[in-house]
Amino acid sequence: MAYLWLKAFHIMAIVTWFAAIFYLPRLFIYHTQALAEGDLKGVERFKTMERKLYRGIMNPSMVAVVLLGTGLLSLNFAGYLSQTWLQLKLVLVTLLIIYHFWCGMLQRRLAADKNDHSETWYRFFNELPVFVLIFVVLLAVIKPW
Repeated sequence: MAYLWLKAFHIMAIVTWFAAIFYLPRLFIYHTQALAEGDLKGVERFKTMERKLYRGIMNPSMVAVVLLGTGLLSLNFAGYLSQTWLQLKLVLVTLLIIYHFWCGMLQRRLAADKNDHSETWYRFFNELPVFVLIFVVLLAVIKPW
């Protein structure tokens, strides 16, 4: 029974984390557009939205995903880690955590008016977690190895 509760809350945390991971880079795109248009009021609004999303939703969601996932693993640590699909999934989750902190770095740079990237760059950056999501879901559901 504890397994099902952990799994349910883990899935909810994943959904919340991915919602933020998909939305924050989208805000970076709008922020960059506002900069190009000289919309200083819009830029300040995006700074606030980005900060609140990263600190208030994205960070707590990532922590919940990691803690709940660790809780699930602890129920049968040796058994789970011997499965290749889970090892690959954990590598992808690690890449997603790196992406998460990269978003935080970008958010802080934009907040300090030090934007290094174009709108097009942010559009490509925004698509990266889609591939991770696809492979993580396929690995978790199909368990091919």
